[in-house]
Amino acid sequence: MKTLLRTRTATILSAGAIGLLALSGCGMDSGSGGEESGSESGSSESQPADSGESEMPDESSDSSMADSDLVGKGCSAYAEANPDGAGSVEGMGQDPVATAASNNPMLKTLTKAVSGELNPDVDLVDTLNGDEFTVIAPVDDAFADVPKDDLDALAKDSDQLTKVLTYHVIPGQLSPDEIAGEHETVEGSKVKISGEGEDMKFDDAGLVCGGVKTANATVYMVDAVMMPKK
Repeated sequence: MKTLLRTRTATILSAGAIGLLALSGCGMDSGSGGEESGSESGSSESQPADSGESEMPDESSDSSMADSDLVGKGCSAYAEANPDGAGSVEGMGQDPVATAASNNPMLKTLTKAVSGELNPDVDLVDTLNGDEFTVIAPVDDAFADVPKDDLDALAKDSDQLTKVLTYHVIPGQLSPDEIAGEHETVEGSKVKISGEGEDMKFDDAGLVCGGVKTANATVYMVDAVMMPKK
């Protein structure tokens, strides 16, 4: 049964995480002095500044961030805390989802759960990295809210741990505009996603930051661990 579940799976990530950074170009004032004596040198130096070349990288960065399609109250804080590197929003987009999640400082517990660190019989990294998914990723605080005895028991039960993790994974990538509704998960039962924007709910879990793109998945970080229907 473990083999069957593992071959279906695709996990979680969680990910984590994110953020839009607005970059603004610096306008340069053209000088008003000495048209006659310094017209040639002044002209050659002021023209490039006014030509918009210095603004091009900023516009490109803004466009790239806009394409991330991020939504959630926690996105800005995450972006400020992780402005660059593998754990930044841009950095996560370069790696497949399990790898990207491992670089997200808010998804350490989830990363342990899907990588075999909590239970060596539950390793979903290759599955998650091998296809396209929408991953609902509980942040570390979400796992901290689970009673320790319950979390320890879950970690020891490989079948149940696999069910819980794969319940957080939906085949295919869903953008924030597409995700509302009921969707069948890799685990087999359906997760209900309601609301819109910052008020999205994943069953009863609230959105932290979503629409985070990785190389093969779209990640929605949430504030609670969801349990599959029985």
